[in-house]
Amino acid sequence: MKYINIGNEEIKASSIALGCMRISDKPTKQVEELIDTALEEGINFFDHADIYGGGKSEEVFGKVLKKKKGLRGKIIIQTKCGIRSGYYDFSKEHILKSVEGSLKRLGTDYIDILLLHRPDTLMEPEEVAEAFSILHSSGKIRNFGVSNFNPMQIELLSKYLNQRLIVNQLQFSIVHTGMIDFGFNVNMKVDQAINRDGSVLEYCRLKGITIQAWSPFQYGFFEGTFLGNEKFKELNEKIDEIAIQKGVPSIAIPIAWILRHPAKIQAIVGTTNPARLKDICKAADIELTREEWYALYRSAGNKLP
Repeated sequence: MKYINIGNEEIKASSIALGCMRISDKPTKQVEELIDTALEEGINFFDHADIYGGGKSEEVFGKVLKKKKGLRGKIIIQTKCGIRSGYYDFSKEHILKSVEGSLKRLGTDYIDILLLHRPDTLMEPEEVAEAFSILHSSGKIRNFGVSNFNPMQIELLSKYLNQRLIVNQLQFSIVHTGMIDFGFNVNMKVDQAINRDGSVLEYCRLKGITIQAWSPFQYGFFEGTFLGNEKFKELNEKIDEIAIQKGVPSIAIPIAWILRHPAKIQAIVGTTNPARLKDICKAADIELTREEWYALYRSAGNKLP
Protein backbone atom coordinates (compact mmCIF):
# COMPACT_ATOMS: atom_id res chain seq x y z
CA MET A 1 0.00 0.00 0.00
CA LYS A 2 1.11 3.54 -0.72
CA TYR A 3 0.47 6.34 1.76
CA ILE A 4 -0.11 10.06 1.40
CA ASN A 5 -0.27 12.99 3.80
CA ILE A 6 -3.85 14.24 3.84
CA GLY A 7 -3.91 17.98 3.20
CA ASN A 8 -0.13 18.08 3.70
CA GLU A 9 -0.82 17.47 7.39
CA GLU A 10 0.66 14.82 9.64
CA ILE A 11 -2.12 12.43 8.69
CA LYS A 12 -0.54 9.41 7.03
CA ALA A 13 -3.36 7.77 5.09
CA SER A 14 -3.56 4.88 2.67
CA SER A 15 -3.89 6.03 -0.92
CA ILE A 16 -6.87 3.68 -1.18
CA ALA A 17 -9.65 4.19 1.36
CA LEU A 18 -12.63 2.00 2.12
CA GLY A 19 -15.95 3.72 1.53
CA CYS A 20 -18.57 2.37 3.91
CA MET A 21 -21.78 3.48 2.19
CA ARG A 22 -22.90 -0.04 1.32
CA ILE A 23 -22.25 -1.88 4.58
CA SER A 24 -25.52 -0.84 6.25
CA ASP A 25 -27.42 -4.03 5.43
CA LYS A 26 -24.51 -6.43 5.94
CA PRO A 27 -24.23 -8.74 8.98
CA THR A 28 -21.69 -7.56 11.55
CA LYS A 29 -19.54 -10.64 10.95
CA GLN A 30 -19.36 -9.89 7.23
CA VAL A 31 -18.43 -6.27 7.87
CA GLU A 32 -15.75 -7.42 10.30
CA GLU A 33 -14.26 -9.63 7.59
CA LEU A 34 -14.26 -6.71 5.17
CA ILE A 35 -12.54 -4.43 7.69
CA ASP A 36 -10.00 -7.14 8.53
CA THR A 37 -9.20 -7.52 4.84
CA ALA A 38 -8.79 -3.76 4.47
CA LEU A 39 -6.37 -3.67 7.40
CA GLU A 40 -4.40 -6.62 6.03
CA GLU A 41 -4.04 -4.78 2.73
CA GLY A 42 -2.72 -1.68 4.48
CA ILE A 43 -5.88 0.41 4.36
CA ASN A 44 -6.16 2.64 7.42
CA PHE A 45 -8.77 5.13 6.16
CA PHE A 46 -12.53 4.56 6.41
CA ASP A 47 -15.06 6.94 4.85
CA HIS A 48 -18.59 7.38 6.24
CA ALA A 49 -21.53 9.80 6.14
CA ASP A 50 -24.42 10.28 8.51
CA ILE A 51 -26.90 9.47 5.72
CA TYR A 52 -25.34 6.17 4.61
CA GLY A 53 -27.98 3.57 5.30
CA GLY A 54 -29.80 6.14 7.42
CA GLY A 55 -26.96 5.92 9.94
CA LYS A 56 -26.79 2.12 9.93
CA SER A 57 -23.43 2.06 8.13
CA GLU A 58 -21.81 3.95 10.98
CA GLU A 59 -23.65 1.79 13.48
CA VAL A 60 -22.46 -1.57 12.14
CA PHE A 61 -18.93 -0.20 11.76
CA GLY A 62 -19.10 0.91 15.39
CA LYS A 63 -20.04 -2.59 16.48
CA VAL A 64 -16.96 -4.01 14.79
CA LEU A 65 -14.79 -1.24 16.21
CA LYS A 66 -16.01 -2.05 19.71
CA LYS A 67 -14.93 -5.67 19.30
CA LYS A 68 -11.42 -4.76 18.22
CA LYS A 69 -9.68 -3.28 21.22
CA GLY A 70 -6.90 -0.87 20.39
CA LEU A 71 -7.92 -0.46 16.75
CA ARG A 72 -9.34 3.07 17.04
CA GLY A 73 -5.97 4.75 17.43
CA LYS A 74 -4.59 2.96 14.38
CA ILE A 75 -7.22 4.02 11.86
CA ILE A 76 -8.56 7.25 10.38
CA ILE A 77 -12.33 7.71 10.43
CA GLN A 78 -13.94 10.30 8.22
CA THR A 79 -17.63 11.12 8.13
CA LYS A 80 -19.84 13.69 6.44
CA CYS A 81 -22.90 15.75 7.27
CA GLY A 82 -25.19 18.32 5.69
CA ILE A 83 -27.55 16.28 3.50
CA ARG A 84 -31.11 16.00 4.77
CA SER A 85 -34.28 14.65 3.15
CA GLY A 86 -34.89 16.97 0.22
CA TYR A 87 -32.48 19.73 1.22
CA TYR A 88 -29.04 20.62 2.55
CA ASP A 89 -28.39 21.99 6.03
CA PHE A 90 -25.21 23.68 7.22
CA SER A 91 -26.85 25.26 10.25
CA LYS A 92 -24.86 25.19 13.46
CA GLU A 93 -27.62 23.21 15.13
CA HIS A 94 -27.67 20.50 12.49
CA ILE A 95 -23.88 20.14 12.24
CA LEU A 96 -23.54 19.70 16.00
CA LYS A 97 -26.48 17.30 16.18
CA SER A 98 -25.19 15.27 13.23
CA VAL A 99 -21.74 14.89 14.78
CA GLU A 100 -23.20 13.75 18.09
CA GLY A 101 -25.18 11.10 16.22
CA SER A 102 -22.13 9.91 14.29
CA LEU A 103 -20.00 9.71 17.44
CA LYS A 104 -22.65 7.64 19.16
CA ARG A 105 -23.17 5.27 16.24
CA LEU A 106 -19.45 4.82 15.62
CA GLY A 107 -18.79 4.29 19.32
CA THR A 108 -15.90 6.72 19.43
CA ASP A 109 -15.26 10.00 21.23
CA TYR A 110 -13.63 11.71 18.25
CA ILE A 111 -13.71 11.74 14.47
CA ASP A 112 -10.52 12.39 12.53
CA ILE A 113 -12.06 14.32 9.63
CA LEU A 114 -15.54 15.83 9.18
CA LEU A 115 -16.68 16.84 5.69
CA LEU A 116 -19.59 19.02 4.65
CA HIS A 117 -21.29 16.67 2.20
CA ARG A 118 -22.71 18.93 -0.54
CA PRO A 119 -22.79 22.74 -0.83
CA ASP A 120 -25.70 24.45 0.92
CA THR A 121 -26.43 27.72 -0.88
CA LEU A 122 -28.19 28.93 2.29
CA MET A 123 -24.95 28.46 4.21
CA GLU A 124 -24.06 31.18 6.68
CA PRO A 125 -20.28 30.73 6.96
CA GLU A 126 -20.12 32.44 10.37
CA GLU A 127 -22.51 29.79 11.71
CA VAL A 128 -20.47 26.94 10.24
CA ALA A 129 -17.32 28.47 11.72
CA GLU A 130 -18.91 28.58 15.14
CA ALA A 131 -19.94 24.93 14.92
CA PHE A 132 -16.46 23.90 13.75
CA SER A 133 -14.79 25.80 16.59
CA ILE A 134 -17.00 24.11 19.16
CA LEU A 135 -16.30 20.68 17.70
CA HIS A 136 -12.57 21.29 17.38
CA SER A 137 -12.02 22.78 20.82
CA SER A 138 -13.97 19.94 22.43
CA GLY A 139 -11.77 17.39 20.68
CA LYS A 140 -14.72 15.76 18.93
CA ILE A 141 -13.48 16.65 15.44
CA ARG A 142 -9.78 16.89 14.69
CA ASN A 143 -9.84 18.06 11.06
CA PHE A 144 -12.31 19.43 8.54
CA GLY A 145 -12.98 19.29 4.83
CA VAL A 146 -15.69 19.47 2.20
CA SER A 147 -17.20 17.34 -0.51
CA ASN A 148 -18.31 18.41 -4.00
CA PHE A 149 -17.26 22.06 -3.45
CA ASN A 150 -15.86 24.41 -6.06
CA PRO A 151 -12.94 26.77 -5.30
CA MET A 152 -15.03 29.87 -4.59
CA GLN A 153 -17.27 27.97 -2.19
CA ILE A 154 -14.15 26.82 -0.35
CA GLU A 155 -12.76 30.36 -0.35
CA LEU A 156 -15.98 31.80 1.05
CA LEU A 157 -16.13 29.27 3.88
CA SER A 158 -12.41 29.43 4.63
CA LYS A 159 -12.58 33.19 5.16
CA TYR A 160 -14.53 32.61 8.38
CA LEU A 161 -12.95 29.41 9.68
CA ASN A 162 -10.23 29.08 12.28
CA GLN A 163 -9.35 25.67 10.88
CA ARG A 164 -7.93 24.75 7.47
CA LEU A 165 -9.99 22.64 5.08
CA ILE A 166 -7.79 19.68 4.14
CA VAL A 167 -10.06 17.51 1.94
CA ASN A 168 -12.38 17.94 -1.03
CA GLN A 169 -14.17 14.75 -2.06
CA LEU A 170 -15.16 14.78 -5.74
CA GLN A 171 -16.47 12.33 -8.31
CA PHE A 172 -13.59 11.22 -10.51
CA SER A 173 -12.91 8.19 -12.68
CA ILE A 174 -11.61 7.35 -16.14
CA VAL A 175 -15.07 8.12 -17.52
CA HIS A 176 -15.81 11.10 -15.25
CA THR A 177 -12.95 13.42 -16.10
CA GLY A 178 -14.42 16.92 -16.22
CA MET A 179 -11.83 18.34 -13.85
CA ILE A 180 -9.04 17.52 -16.32
CA ASP A 181 -10.81 17.64 -19.72
CA PHE A 182 -10.92 21.42 -20.01
CA GLY A 183 -7.21 21.62 -19.19
CA PHE A 184 -6.44 19.79 -22.43
CA ASN A 185 -8.77 22.00 -24.43
CA VAL A 186 -7.79 25.52 -23.42
CA ASN A 187 -9.10 28.13 -25.89
CA MET A 188 -10.92 25.47 -27.92
CA LYS A 189 -14.51 25.84 -29.15
CA VAL A 190 -15.55 22.39 -27.96
CA ASP A 191 -17.69 21.17 -25.08
CA GLN A 192 -14.64 19.65 -23.36
CA ALA A 193 -13.18 23.17 -23.00
CA ILE A 194 -15.95 24.24 -20.62
CA ASN A 195 -14.60 24.82 -17.12
CA ARG A 196 -17.46 23.48 -15.02
CA ASP A 197 -15.82 23.39 -11.61
CA GLY A 198 -13.63 26.48 -11.37
CA SER A 199 -10.33 24.64 -11.93
CA VAL A 200 -10.91 22.66 -8.75
CA LEU A 201 -8.05 20.23 -9.39
CA GLU A 202 -5.43 22.95 -9.77
CA TYR A 203 -6.94 24.95 -6.92
CA CYS A 204 -6.75 22.03 -4.49
CA ARG A 205 -3.15 21.34 -5.48
CA LEU A 206 -2.22 24.96 -4.88
CA LYS A 207 -3.95 25.02 -1.50
CA GLY A 208 -2.66 21.65 -0.30
CA ILE A 209 -6.16 20.16 -0.21
CA THR A 210 -6.34 16.42 -0.81
CA ILE A 211 -8.83 15.37 -3.46
CA GLN A 212 -10.66 12.15 -2.69
CA ALA A 213 -12.17 10.39 -5.71
CA TRP A 214 -15.61 8.93 -5.03
CA SER A 215 -17.27 6.36 -7.30
CA PRO A 216 -14.04 5.53 -9.16
CA PHE A 217 -15.78 2.72 -11.11
CA GLN A 218 -18.99 4.61 -11.91
CA TYR A 219 -20.17 6.51 -14.94
CA GLY A 220 -22.77 9.25 -14.66
CA PHE A 221 -24.46 9.83 -11.33
CA PHE A 222 -24.70 6.26 -10.00
CA GLU A 223 -25.79 4.96 -13.43
CA GLY A 224 -23.62 1.88 -13.08
CA THR A 225 -20.06 0.66 -13.45
CA PHE A 226 -18.08 0.93 -16.66
CA LEU A 227 -16.21 -2.29 -15.88
CA GLY A 228 -17.37 -5.08 -18.18
CA ASN A 229 -19.95 -2.71 -19.65
CA GLU A 230 -20.55 -2.97 -23.42
CA LYS A 231 -21.04 0.81 -23.53
CA PHE A 232 -17.32 1.07 -22.79
CA LYS A 233 -16.00 -1.77 -24.93
CA GLU A 234 -12.81 -0.04 -26.08
CA LEU A 235 -11.98 1.10 -22.54
CA ASN A 236 -12.45 -2.40 -21.10
CA GLU A 237 -10.30 -3.90 -23.82
CA LYS A 238 -7.51 -1.45 -22.97
CA ILE A 239 -7.94 -2.07 -19.23
CA ASP A 240 -7.69 -5.83 -19.77
CA GLU A 241 -4.67 -5.45 -22.05
CA ILE A 242 -2.73 -3.37 -19.52
CA ALA A 243 -3.83 -5.62 -16.64
CA ILE A 244 -2.38 -8.66 -18.41
CA GLN A 245 0.88 -6.81 -19.07
CA LYS A 246 1.12 -5.77 -15.42
CA GLY A 247 0.02 -9.14 -14.06
CA VAL A 248 -2.80 -7.67 -11.99
CA PRO A 249 -6.61 -8.03 -11.98
CA SER A 250 -8.40 -5.67 -14.38
CA ILE A 251 -10.23 -4.01 -11.50
CA ALA A 252 -6.91 -2.60 -10.24
CA ILE A 253 -6.21 -0.59 -13.39
CA PRO A 254 -8.86 2.17 -12.99
CA ILE A 255 -7.59 2.81 -9.47
CA ALA A 256 -3.96 2.81 -10.63
CA TRP A 257 -5.04 5.40 -13.24
CA ILE A 258 -6.30 7.69 -10.45
CA LEU A 259 -3.28 7.14 -8.22
CA ARG A 260 -0.92 7.91 -11.12
CA HIS A 261 -1.94 11.57 -11.13
CA PRO A 262 0.65 13.79 -9.40
CA ALA A 263 -2.11 15.49 -7.40
CA LYS A 264 -1.88 12.46 -5.07
CA ILE A 265 -5.60 11.79 -5.22
CA GLN A 266 -6.97 9.33 -2.68
CA ALA A 267 -9.35 6.73 -4.15
CA ILE A 268 -12.47 5.88 -2.14
CA VAL A 269 -13.61 2.36 -3.05
CA GLY A 270 -16.97 1.07 -1.90
CA THR A 271 -16.83 -2.67 -2.47
CA THR A 272 -18.18 -4.97 0.25
CA ASN A 273 -16.48 -8.02 -1.23
CA PRO A 274 -13.17 -8.87 0.54
CA ALA A 275 -11.74 -10.72 -2.47
CA ARG A 276 -12.53 -7.79 -4.74
CA LEU A 277 -10.98 -5.40 -2.26
CA LYS A 278 -7.75 -7.40 -2.35
CA ASP A 279 -7.71 -7.18 -6.14
CA ILE A 280 -8.35 -3.44 -6.05
CA CYS A 281 -5.48 -2.89 -3.62
CA LYS A 282 -3.02 -4.31 -6.13
CA ALA A 283 -3.33 -0.91 -7.81
CA ALA A 284 -0.99 0.51 -5.18
CA ASP A 285 1.79 -1.83 -6.32
CA ILE A 286 1.93 -0.70 -9.94
CA GLU A 287 2.59 2.56 -11.71
CA LEU A 288 1.24 3.28 -15.14
CA THR A 289 3.51 4.87 -17.68
CA ARG A 290 2.52 8.20 -19.18
CA GLU A 291 1.69 6.39 -22.43
CA GLU A 292 -0.55 3.87 -20.63
CA TRP A 293 -2.31 6.61 -18.68
CA TYR A 294 -3.15 8.57 -21.80
CA ALA A 295 -4.13 5.42 -23.70
CA LEU A 296 -6.73 4.67 -21.02
CA TYR A 297 -7.98 8.27 -21.13
CA ARG A 298 -8.42 8.10 -24.91
CA SER A 299 -10.04 4.67 -24.85
CA ALA A 300 -12.78 6.09 -22.62
CA GLY A 301 -13.86 8.21 -25.59
CA ASN A 302 -11.80 11.29 -24.81
CA LYS A 303 -10.06 13.08 -27.64
CA LEU A 304 -6.90 15.10 -27.26
CA PRO A 305 -6.66 18.28 -29.37
